[in-house]
Amino acid sequence: MNTTPEHLSYVLRLADTALILGQRNAEWCGHGPVLEEDIALANMSLDLIGQARLLYTHAASLEQTLTGRSRTEDDYACFRSEREFANYTLVELPHYGPLAGTARADRDYAVTIVRNFLHSTLMEHLWSALTASADTQLAAIAAKSLKEACYHVHHAREWLIRFGDGTDESHRRAQAALDYLMPYTREFFSADAIEASIASAGIGPKTSDLETAWFDDVRAALDEATLTLAEPVQHVSTGKHGEHSEHMGFLLAELQSVARQHPGATW
Repeated sequence: MNTTPEHLSYVLRLADTALILGQRNAEWCGHGPVLEEDIALANMSLDLIGQARLLYTHAASLEQTLTGRSRTEDDYACFRSEREFANYTLVELPHYGPLAGTARADRDYAVTIVRNFLHSTLMEHLWSALTASADTQLAAIAAKSLKEACYHVHHAREWLIRFGDGTDESHRRAQAALDYLMPYTREFFSADAIEASIASAGIGPKTSDLETAWFDDVRAALDEATLTLAEPVQHVSTGKHGEHSEHMGFLLAELQSVARQHPGATW
């Protein structure tokens, strides 16, 4: 299998999305609504950051083959600029949403749960497809990650239903979070040259081919949660192309600060 720039970009896209969502969810550490959820979010963050580490290490081997350049997982995570990250916009958004009055609003756990449900449901299908990848290393990463994604779906789905079919307040918050976040999922399925190249090489699927199965799973959970979908929007966010929301720079400043203050340090 020939290594191509698109192959490298695809692996980095997967890695960046896992890293950024792991960073976001880790913000609940010490702040969870109850102790069990504090621990659960920390554990899922570790799953995501572990996936990112495996993918960055794989990306480094691909880049070495492609360009001869030697890089590490820390180079990718800590020493790239905002525009070099290719994560979905959905995962970089803060934990407050439509109910927030200011940019310094309290975290809203409904936003976290709805985001995790929408993303992990996608990844359950995507990792499953990637277990058959022509890239054997990526297939091995997918097999490990699939088990974690299945747990992430289970956790988020249970809370989604509990919120939606719960009190008037929990339903209101879950519905508002869904209305806020659902438009960003259009980016999951927007076609581009990277995915076309990956699909033609047998490395991974076109994500658009997973949309029907993803939507069926989402619809089933929303029906059980008594939540409703708003009319779809036309705008497609562009995080996977390096064009991010205003929140991304602040997230990276926190994520990268120690490594940038002490370049070359090991711990």
